[in-house]
Amino acid sequence: MADWQRRTEVVDGLETSWLEAGIGPPLVLLHGGEFGASAELGWERVIPALAERHRVIAPDVLGFGHSAKVVDFADGRGIRIRYVATLCAHLGIREAAFVGNSMGAVMLLVDQASERPRLPVSRMVVICGGGEILDNEHSAALYDYDGSFEAMRAIVRALFLDENVPADDAYVARRHESSLLPGAWEAVASARFRRPGHVSSGGGEPDYGRIAVPTLVVEGAGDKLKPAGWAAGIAARIPGAASAVVAGAGHCPQLERPEETVRLIVDHVGGER
Repeated sequence: MADWQRRTEVVDGLETSWLEAGIGPPLVLLHGGEFGASAELGWERVIPALAERHRVIAPDVLGFGHSAKVVDFADGRGIRIRYVATLCAHLGIREAAFVGNSMGAVMLLVDQASERPRLPVSRMVVICGGGEILDNEHSAALYDYDGSFEAMRAIVRALFLDENVPADDAYVARRHESSLLPGAWEAVASARFRRPGHVSSGGGEPDYGRIAVPTLVVEGAGDKLKPAGWAAGIAARIPGAASAVVAGAGHCPQLERPEETVRLIVDHVGGER
């Protein structure tokens, strides 16, 4: 039996699914944005330990897992941020610590660097999200997914440092199955669609100097998608922020080094503001 409950309700007209475990101060976990991503696949190895101290809420972000597959071509990231904020209000969460991995980390950085943040963040940990993404075979695997089993294996190889993980057919099959849920491929693939000649008006990095909540930026020492040292570089631009590097981990330290990642999260979010 899982160490959490899955809850699915209609929230603001959209089917919304999330994992919930534990009691105590709320802690919201936002997963990555690769094909097949979900709350369970993103956080399953740390939820039980975090739930010993917190009420853990891990949503399937809009377009992923068992939540609604809605596509917004004008403001895809913004609609996901607002979606999480609406879920927090629905659950009566007025303030919480947040942890985001990859896409989830970028959502936190963008929201908290905005003029009017929507997410009720008291403290945050951003894991392998923000800044530069390397242009290599591993980032290509994330963008060029064709729905095949071997293409999913390439995504898993991109995310993990340990080569035993992409060699595990059963694990790759779980992610492959998640990527083929109705509407899931379309929701992720649509993020790259642009009309001919389109020039984005929202480019550039967030204004990190606006971030006013205590922040920890976490880097996987063996991340195949990020340049070495990126976390310290971003932390230096956020007032009062700290950074940490998790040895023996790729793009998802919470999955490859769960005990170390839990320690970093608890040490950071357990203090007073």
